[in-house]
Parts: sequence; C-alpha cells; structure tokens
Amino acid sequence: MKVHFLGTNGWYTSPTGNTPCILIDSKDHYIVFDAGNGIYQIDQYIKEDKPISLFVSHFHLDHVSGFHMLNKFSFKQGIEIYIAKGRKKDFDLLVNPPYTIGITKNTVNVANLRTEVIVRELEEGENKIGFPVHMAELCHAHRDHGFRVLLEGKSVAYSGDTKRCPNSLLIARDVDLLIHECSNIVSPEPDVWGHTDPTQTAQFAKDVGAKMLILTHFGANLYDTLEKRKIAEEKAKEIFPNTLAATDGLVIEI
Repeated sequence: MKVHFLGTNGWYTSPTGNTPCILIDSKDHYIVFDAGNGIYQIDQYIKEDKPISLFVSHFHLDHVSGFHMLNKFSFKQGIEIYIAKGRKKDFDLLVNPPYTIGITKNTVNVANLRTEVIVRELEEGENKIGFPVHMAELCHAHRDHGFRVLLEGKSVAYSGDTKRCPNSLLIARDVDLLIHECSNIVSPEPDVWGHTDPTQTAQFAKDVGAKMLILTHFGANLYDTLEKRKIAEEKAKEIFPNTLAATDGLVIEI
C-alpha cells in the first residue's frame, strides 16, 4: 500500500508545496484525504478502476480549492466524496456558480463533469463504506473532522487541522500511520485556531502508541523553506523517533 503526498502546505500554495492532498493506493481502494491544490495530480496515479473515496476534513479554502478542478478528471468509476453530516450545504455553496461550474440541484450527483461525483454525509464514529472508517470532530476553527481508515489490515489516521483534543485519541490510538498537521513552529504562544507544532505532535504520537508519524500541513508563512521542515522533523524525532516531515512528492509504503 502506497501513500502519496501531493500537497503538504497549509494556508496557501508556495514554492515549498501545494495545499493539502494525500492519496492512498491500496489493493482494492483509492483513498484521498482533502482536496487542496495538490489534488490536480491524482490522475497521474489513479490508473486502475478501483473505487475512489475522497474525505474532506473541513471547508477552509486550502482544503477544498481543488473542487474547482473536478472537471479535469475522467474516472469511469466515479468519485465518492465524504463529508461530515450537515455539511452538504457547504459543498453545494462552493461547487456552484459563481465559484465554479454548477451542480444539479436537489441531488447528490454533480452535473457538468466527466466523472460522476456522489457526495455522502458521514456520521460521527464508525462507518462502513466498503472498508471501516472512523470519523471524529477535532479542535479547529469552524469544525474539522479527522479520519481513521483500515485498509489491507493497516490503520491510517489523518488529522486535517487540529490541536490535541480528546477525540484525537479515537482516531489515533495504536495506529500504524499517523498523518498529522504541523502548522506551527515550536512556540509557547497559544494557537487560538487549533494547530500544532512538531513537539506537540510528536508527543501526541508517542502518547497514542502510533507506529509512524508523518508531519504535513506546514504553515506556508512559517515554513518558507524546506530546510525549516527538516528542523521540525529533527525536533519531533527527539520525542518520537519514527517521524518524517512530508514534502510534495513523498511516497511511503506501509
């Protein structure tokens, strides 16, 4: 099972990377976490007819700007987009004029696209959609949800944007791979938006018993060079040795 990091910046695209998008290529499924600018690349990697499931953590624009690119794709198996219950109205607002091409009203089928897109709302907790997925609301401005999926006997947790909170434990406990945001540099200042820094994230990975941690969603204004990501990685490794700082184009196998 391969994990492709196609967008690893937070807030905005810059020379250090695109905004968030991660693609998992498993035996029977393609999984996409978030639809930032990095999503434009998924058709370079999706070559089989396996189902495609896109999970949206929240609707800040750096995580959903890729909705504007849906018309780029031509996947005959279609794409199923999963969002938290009650957020279909947010999707409908963005994927309509004047922001992008329109959808058919009063239906979950997006029109005017070459790929059939179906939007489904998930309940908090456990869901089975061809594979197990646990969704939990985390701690970020205007509702963020994290996800834990089980594929090929391996568990992968994705945080979206969040600071540490009790619900994080629900998706990250004993996970094989924890993909967690690292928007901030190490600072004693509180983050009112709900973000983490490398030492906080590494301590969380250690506390939940994760097997591997990958830092991503680096704040583009703070991590304006890739060298600063390596510094963050080294700080995290002091607490949780099996840590990598993601860059666009990183591929790992689990």
